[in-house]
Amino acid sequence: MKQRTDRLLGAMPQGFEAALISTDVNRFYFLNFDSGDAGTVLILPEKTYFIIDSRYIEIAEATVRDAEVILEKKALEQVRDILAAHGVKHLFMENKATVAYANCVRDMLPGVVVDTSGLLSDTIDALRAVKSEEELDAIRRAQTITDACFDHMLNTIRPGLREIDAALEMEVFMRSHGAGKLAFDTIFVSGAKTSLPHGVPGEKRIEAGDFVTMDFGANVDGYCTDMTRTVAVGSVTQEQKTVYETVLKAQLACCAYAKAGQTGYEVDKIARDIIYGAGYEGCFGHGLGHAVGIEIHENPRYSAVCKDVVGAGTVMTIEPGIYLPGKFGVRIEDTVFVRENGVEIIGKSPKELIVL
Repeated sequence: MKQRTDRLLGAMPQGFEAALISTDVNRFYFLNFDSGDAGTVLILPEKTYFIIDSRYIEIAEATVRDAEVILEKKALEQVRDILAAHGVKHLFMENKATVAYANCVRDMLPGVVVDTSGLLSDTIDALRAVKSEEELDAIRRAQTITDACFDHMLNTIRPGLREIDAALEMEVFMRSHGAGKLAFDTIFVSGAKTSLPHGVPGEKRIEAGDFVTMDFGANVDGYCTDMTRTVAVGSVTQEQKTVYETVLKAQLACCAYAKAGQTGYEVDKIARDIIYGAGYEGCFGHGLGHAVGIEIHENPRYSAVCKDVVGAGTVMTIEPGIYLPGKFGVRIEDTVFVRENGVEIIGKSPKELIVL
């Protein structure tokens, strides 16, 4: 992971002395080691340190590369001693650390300027947004499992099946086919509940004539993918078909339009114009998509309020939807790799309306 710390050192201001990393996702990013909510990383120009408690010390010593692993005793006292040994007078911290923790750091380091301005977090976010080939490979493998799960569910969904049982079936399938964990809690909803963009699977049983929406993804080697498909059970009404075709038209148009160098607003507008133009203004409340990586929701975003430019190497979702409260909803989502001249849709699952 030395190349990631080298990229950070190159991106921080001249005279950079040290950075303290305390959030789960950024510890993983710089060490490729998952210690949950435990551990402190100190990055200095000359060396990286990882202070970790006895629960993880053995595996950390065996697997962490390019950092000195230190058994945690009193972490902030150890941080103080390391910084003193290197003569550090200015320490950057993530602005995502809690205020209480930042105050503890300041109390322990009275002679050090502790900078929580957001510069460190913004710099790391920018680095994380552009994925390496190794990261893209992990996301591809996660998507392969996700696609296989969708295919499996096409042979599983039937009237009478409870949403909560279907969601569990999806988790078991993904975990048993190579996912280290789920990318996020699976959304499996049916009937009128499909109008809830983040509905929770419950006791409801699938009925003939229902739409079923599945929003799910696998996590492989610490990296997520994200896919949504809506299918019908038994039959569809003309209204269901019209809504589905409108969402699909918007999704395909965005996939054809998006490329590096565009703002999130520009791409979101393509979908919104199609959906609103079809008479569904007010029925597409969320943004078109978001970056994906170690976290399921990262920056930048495709949304009506995002003016950030999406660069080549970013992994994004494209997920327009139409939601009719009390009736039904439709969302179609793919994870895509943003390239200079377009996007690569990594999923292979069909998007045309499927009636089971």
